Amino acid sequence: MICWVNPFTGLAGDMLLAALIDAGAPLDRIRAAVAATGLTGWDLTAERITDHGLTATRVRVEVTDPCTERRAAEVLEMASRAAPQPVAALAVAAVSAVAQVEGQLHDADPTTVHLHELGGHDTLVDIVGSAAALHALGVTDVISAPLPLGRGRVKSAHGVLPCPAPATLALLTGAAVTGSDLPGETVTPTGAALLHAAGARYGPPPPMTLCATGYGAGTRRLPDRPNVVSVSLGAPLPSAPDEDVVVLETNLDDVTGELLGHVITRAMDAGALDAWTTPAVMKKGRPAQILHVLTTPHHERRLRDLVLAETGALGIRRVGATRTTLPRAFETVEVAGHVVRIKHGPYAAKPEHDDVAAAASALDLPLRAVAARALRLSRGKTMVTSQEEERAE
Repeated sequence: MICWVNPFTGLAGDMLLAALIDAGAPLDRIRAAVAATGLTGWDLTAERITDHGLTATRVRVEVTDPCTERRAAEVLEMASRAAPQPVAALAVAAVSAVAQVEGQLHDADPTTVHLHELGGHDTLVDIVGSAAALHALGVTDVISAPLPLGRGRVKSAHGVLPCPAPATLALLTGAAVTGSDLPGETVTPTGAALLHAAGARYGPPPPMTLCATGYGAGTRRLPDRPNVVSVSLGAPLPSAPDEDVVVLETNLDDVTGELLGHVITRAMDAGALDAWTTPAVMKKGRPAQILHVLTTPHHERRLRDLVLAETGALGIRRVGATRTTLPRAFETVEVAGHVVRIKHGPYAAKPEHDDVAAAASALDLPLRAVAARALRLSRGKTMVTSQEEERAE
């Protein structure tokens, strides 16, 4: 699933979380992920509001624990306990990015720095909650429009700082940004860290089938426009781009199976798109194998030399071809606590073999049984998402 973020007036962690909830992320799964961290003294609720005629979702974090700052190591430890594991991984990446930036700015060990404004309950809820929402919605690709940066000053634990805050600018390294006429902080460190951790790309929405849109409101009230961020969820459109490729071939009747396997492995490691053999009968009725190596023209010379050197062949054929590829996307499911990646194409889905094999070994189950269970879980997530969209309509 693709998630395109449109930060109309900016981006904060609570706004992104609210938009994902508005788009269909289940609140109970988000609460469960945060609860797994061990954080206490909080409650997360979502409410519908109208801002300048636009209906959106706004989240509230009610806090009874007065702690507003923690060391980064403590926040990282709590984030690592989020469940399931992909949620913890994204949350840890976001907190780590904040800690690294704070450490650089204050010339300190990232794990020992105090997270002042970012060490409270709401930050952890926003980060873990957004990670859980992305996971629940099956998002594998995050793309954002350029982020609008405000102007003026912002108050911090270290005094008045220029806006955007230094931590935010550091977290936005490599991101697409644009100026804004809005005063104050329009992009928060939490929002920037979440995009960074999710590996967000920047640009217009890609070709996709639009499935759902959500609007997340911030707490700030603007005089002339709704203070919202929108997220649009979509499935990649099947496309079939043509690509010029080369097939390298050579007939081999004097090499062992072990050598053929070695050459195929070496070719794949060297950049081949694929490599395989087909049986053949050569002159004088000798059994042989034809080695095929599929490559782009860029890697052709290197792979040609590799095949000749490894096999001792005296010649090699070059056949020009055109390759058509379809888009694919990934999601993760959990089979009895073991993460299995599912590769989705336009017409079918397939669990990743290495993940299935590891889970089957750990659970002492047949490989086919684990693969079938992973596919059922994947289909179940798709059905739940579809039902939630129907209820929203």
